[in-house]
Amino acid sequence: MSQVSMEIPQDFILGAAASAWQTEGWSGKKQGQDSYLDLWYQHDRHVWHNGYGPAVATDFINRYREDVALMKQSGVGHYRTSINWSRFLTDYEQGVVDEEYAGYIDALLDEMKLQGIEPMLCLEHYELPGYLLEKYDGWRSKRVVELFVLYARRVFERFGGKVTRWFTFNEPVVVQTRVYLDAIRWPYEQNTNTWMQWNHHKNLATAKVVQCFRQMGCAGSIGVILNPEVTYARSGAPHDQRAAELYDLFYNRVFLDPAIKGEYPAELLTLLQQHDVSVDWTAEEMATIRDNTVDEVGINLYYPHRVKAPSRAWCSTTPFHPAMYYEHFELPGRRMNRSRGWEIYPRIVYDMALRLRDEYGNIPWFISENGMGIEQEERFKNAEGEIQDDYRIEFIREHIYWALKAREEGANCQGYMLWAFTDNVSPMNAFKNRYGLIEIDLDNQRNRRQKKSAHWFRALSESRRLSFTLDDENR
Repeated sequence: MSQVSMEIPQDFILGAAASAWQTEGWSGKKQGQDSYLDLWYQHDRHVWHNGYGPAVATDFINRYREDVALMKQSGVGHYRTSINWSRFLTDYEQGVVDEEYAGYIDALLDEMKLQGIEPMLCLEHYELPGYLLEKYDGWRSKRVVELFVLYARRVFERFGGKVTRWFTFNEPVVVQTRVYLDAIRWPYEQNTNTWMQWNHHKNLATAKVVQCFRQMGCAGSIGVILNPEVTYARSGAPHDQRAAELYDLFYNRVFLDPAIKGEYPAELLTLLQQHDVSVDWTAEEMATIRDNTVDEVGINLYYPHRVKAPSRAWCSTTPFHPAMYYEHFELPGRRMNRSRGWEIYPRIVYDMALRLRDEYGNIPWFISENGMGIEQEERFKNAEGEIQDDYRIEFIREHIYWALKAREEGANCQGYMLWAFTDNVSPMNAFKNRYGLIEIDLDNQRNRRQKKSAHWFRALSESRRLSFTLDDENR
């Protein structure tokens, strides 16, 4: 056991994150303003834990003043959320703003400023308008790219004077991977071509929004929130190392490289061609991606990804899937969050930090999501009814430790944001696993209550010092 005591620089973010669809609820939503998540919930409510979904979420749209006050009380200095594209406009083709919803965003930003909390806004967090999915097959269409840029322009025009930290997407690889590659979410269509077309059009959309942001002369920075999985091979054997390289290529570098380097990895293009994955892209689009890289990236980090070489051949009669090149591997003796089935390995922060330092020009970046979801947290309430989530405190401080250690070694890590500020609904799992500093009581009019971690986070923010005993096995 070793005693850790590290100063947290004043410019190191200590914040929290959420999204519009996971917090706001449907109050005031107009006919035709369904998002992809809303449609999924309406078609497939039975797959959402206990039937909870985005309909009510945490009712943030009506309770934001109360929640912003709780942010202040909990030491949250920055708050990252999204604008719900499907609700911001009433006409997606013409870019007509819904003044009622825009007024809510205005009021939220004013309240955050009043409380001294800096907003960081994402333009799309799985909130593709359902209209665009049904009419254009979503991100399969170049028309949707242009409509996203129109939407971004309207947002910048409206809020550019109040927000200086902008992001195009949150986890742009996720929806199409779950829907079109793995076919495990509605509408359950396995189509590798569609998967890669969505990837490309989201990369193109980021570049075009970056271009728009700069042409408009907007103040501040424009980036993207990515979720690369820090990937480790089972062994040092060449076949296992190769499996890890290919997993990284298909799931991580497919967005990291265009956003930061302005290009796709050459090997990715070769493999797509080899497996007859057809993507509609042009030289002009590639030039747009090349010339409009992001200012910064947020990196969502939860668990490591471990792979080994495949022990069997992929079925030749099925559509191409990158899993022909790897299999998942579980490390014996690993630390686990058994509520989620995820390995706990805080060193992923350090390893990602050094990779961004050494391979991606040491671009400014921050941990945009990191957190621990636990089932049945009411088990940990004390006599006063407060959840004693020491496990969450330990999880947070170990990940911050590795971020600060990497920063000491020259990594350009700008901060840490917890997922999430309050407990909130997640795809399918709904409120099954609780992530928040603040408890949401679903049985009592969704009352809020600080957990032990909220008091600890405030003390950390005020002292700017990380002090704890670290198990030497985790150093």
